[in-house]
Amino acid sequence: MLQRFDPGLDREREREAGRDRDRDRAVAMTTGPDGHSHRTAIGRRKVARILLQVVTAAALAVNAYVHASLAAAYDPVGQHISQGMLFRIEAAVASLAALLILVLGHRRLVWAFAFLVSVSALGAVLLYRYVNVGALGPLPNMYEPAWWPQKASSAIAEAVGAVTALVGFLITGPPLALFTRTGAPRGDKADGGGS
Repeated sequence: MLQRFDPGLDREREREAGRDRDRDRAVAMTTGPDGHSHRTAIGRRKVARILLQVVTAAALAVNAYVHASLAAAYDPVGQHISQGMLFRIEAAVASLAALLILVLGHRRLVWAFAFLVSVSALGAVLLYRYVNVGALGPLPNMYEPAWWPQKASSAIAEAVGAVTALVGFLITGPPLALFTRTGAPRGDKADGGGS
């Protein structure tokens, strides 16, 4: 039986062979010798970090906006240091943290700073909402046993900022593989341990 030449069929076979070669090349580029995809994991980590940077900066910006907008109303509260002044300081520090997160989000120290700013603000709003601490030295009594929309939105933003900053801190930094040599036993002089 004679086989009839079909140029379309040959082109289709060449395309399939080309796709197989391209797929094999792509797998070789993303799969390390141990079979895990290293470049893809780094890419995903970077995307996650950028997303966390945006969410954390937005939460810090909400925190800064609410404190700055309420500062004038709280200027009469306090003798030496007014509550309004504390709100302005909080707004400035939260703004600085948001800016640092956006610009230097690849540094763990910046994430730690953003976490401390968010968690301290959240701790203060919850403490003064539920406990009448009274005046502490030059600090005024900031007890307010009520929630209203601005206070609640600030507390929610501070909680979101604290969680995202903590996650950002945990995923940012060098991979663990840079700290230990594979194949070297723990405590061996090769990885810096031992005697």
